[in-house]
Amino acid sequence: MTQNKIILGAVSVLVVILMMSTFTVYETEKAIKFRLGEIVKSDYAPGLHFKLPLINNIKLFDARIQTMDSRPERFLTAEKKNVIVDSFVKWRIGDVTKFYTVVAGDTDQANLRLDQIIKDAFRSEFSKRNIKQLVSTDRSAIREILIKNSKQIAANLGMDILDVQVMRIDLPEEVSASVFSRMEAERERVAREFRSQGAEAAERIRADADRQRVVTLANAYREAEKLRGEGDASAAEIYANAYSQDSEFYNFYRSLSAYKKTFGSSSMIMLDADSEFFQYFKKQK
Repeated sequence: MTQNKIILGAVSVLVVILMMSTFTVYETEKAIKFRLGEIVKSDYAPGLHFKLPLINNIKLFDARIQTMDSRPERFLTAEKKNVIVDSFVKWRIGDVTKFYTVVAGDTDQANLRLDQIIKDAFRSEFSKRNIKQLVSTDRSAIREILIKNSKQIAANLGMDILDVQVMRIDLPEEVSASVFSRMEAERERVAREFRSQGAEAAERIRADADRQRVVTLANAYREAEKLRGEGDASAAEIYANAYSQDSEFYNFYRSLSAYKKTFGSSSMIMLDADSEFFQYFKKQK
């Protein structure tokens, strides 16, 4: 009975020693091995590993992606105007040894240090642009610049910057009114310029149309006068030919036409009976 207890006790001691000599690193973790408080190893792959009991101790850290959601912060633009920026950062532990050495492996302290790094990057980048450029610039371009500027500094803390996103860029209330007024004035100036250009183009088109109208009417009048002159010449020639063939008949025909026009109207005329106008009345005997 006593021998069984001894065997059971020895097995228990072996189990305890074995448990104290092993540790497990999961896929979502990073580990550091210490020897009497000194870091001896940190590049552990996921799986089961061994250590010396009482000499080595292990610290595990969350290796998953972390989110630092910053409070909205004010930054000055190139034109010395304040803008309110709301952003967040995605990061994870890169070099676990540096992470433990610099920020003691504390996520809150890491977020505090990272927040200052990101603010400095924002401050540097926004100071190069005015409000119009910030609004019109593609957010992905700003994102790439911010990641590039903060990545190396964050690496000194043992952190990998995965993403920096600007969720919103707002103007303070005291700035919005003046900015909107300036934008409105600028749009009004552009509108006046367009209207002026349109009025100038309209006057030019109208003047050209008037000129073409005058030229067209002049050409038409010239052509009409030419045709009228040609017609009058032809008529005179016909009259002359007709008169030369039988002058007496031509005079008689003209007198009949004159009688028709005179007696066919409601006008009243008084002539001497012996006047030349009634010469053909006298001959009807």
